[in-house]
Parts: sequence; C-alpha cells; structure tokens
Amino acid sequence: MPITNANYNPPMVAIRLNQLLTESGHAPLDPGTTGKFAAYLALLLKWNAKTNLTAIRDEEGILSRHFLESILCASKLPKDIVSLLDFGSGAGFPGIPIALMRKEISVTLAESQNKKAAFLREAVRTLNLKTQVHSGRAETLKTIYDCITLRAVDNMAQAIPAAIRLLKPNGYLAIMTTTEDAAMIQSAAEQCALPHWYPLQPLPQNTNRVLLLGQLGN
Repeated sequence: MPITNANYNPPMVAIRLNQLLTESGHAPLDPGTTGKFAAYLALLLKWNAKTNLTAIRDEEGILSRHFLESILCASKLPKDIVSLLDFGSGAGFPGIPIALMRKEISVTLAESQNKKAAFLREAVRTLNLKTQVHSGRAETLKTIYDCITLRAVDNMAQAIPAAIRLLKPNGYLAIMTTTEDAAMIQSAAEQCALPHWYPLQPLPQNTNRVLLLGQLGN
C-alpha cells in the first residue's frame, strides 16, 4: 500500500520500501537497513518542512523515486569500487543510500549549498555513517575517486568534465538520468575522453529513469 501522510510510521515505511524493491526485482532489505531508511525519511521530511531540500515532498514519492532509484543504483555499481564521490549531493541521493547499501565503499558527499550541506551532516550523524561531507563545490576537491555519481545536477554539461577530472584511472562515472537525456550526456562525456560505456540499466524497470555508467581509460 502506498505511504500517505495519514499512515506514515517506520514499520509501514519498511514494508512499503521492501514492496517497491521486490516489485523491481531487488531482494528485500534486512530490518536494520530498512530502519536506517525510515530514520532518513523522517529526518528528510522534518527538514523539508522548513527548507527546500527536494521538490518531491510526500513520503510515497520519496520512497518510490529517491530511495528506490538510489538503492537500485547502489546494487548496479561495479564491485571493485572502494571510494565514491556524490557530486552535488543535494539531499543525499544517491550517496547516502549507497553508503547504507554498500558499506565497503568510502563515500564523500559534496554539496555547495550551506543548508543542504548542514542537512547532510545531520543525516550522517543520525544514521551513524562514516561518510564525509564536503561543504563546497566538488571541483575544489584534491582527492581522486574510483567512482563519481551525478543525479539532478543543475548544469550537467559543466559538471561532467569537472567530475571526470576527479576520477582515478579506470574510474567510473555513474549518472542517474533519463533515456531521453542519456545520449546528450554520453556525447558530452566522450568529448572529455571517457571512452567506454556500459549498456543503459533501468532504474527501475518500465520507467524512463536509467543508470548511465561510463569508465575512464588508464
């Protein structure tokens, strides 16, 4: 059953999230992990009431769009990733779900807007994550990463070359986008010498949302 304001509670969140995952072909999450997602949702709703973290403000929308897509993205990332930068993290998608799902990955959330960065720090503290928060533009970072994720970045054409500069050799660029925009994004990345692309992967099935995964050369 979809979540509404009238029936929101943590056990219902766990049931609904696992229902969405099962419908998408993903295994259900264990109680500890669904509890973390329920706490993340509660914190997001609380902050979203006073600051604009995300345009999707209802529980069902957050679960079906933000959480589901991010969990599916986490499951589709290559297994050899050790470090990951969520470029322009916003309210933490997909970086925080990746940190919850893929505990072997060291995740950094980069967000230049102060209010959103403050939310990310509070979310990391509340969820007891080891995730780092960079309060500033990702372009100013000196570290390089195995993988960089981008989702709903304001200026994707400008962000792509900046993100590629922060990739290690053989690193991955993981972009959550639509089937309509994938070709344009792929073309922009190829101009920055990103030579290899994996087949588009749906997020989830029967929608226009996809994971566009590219790999840098040596």
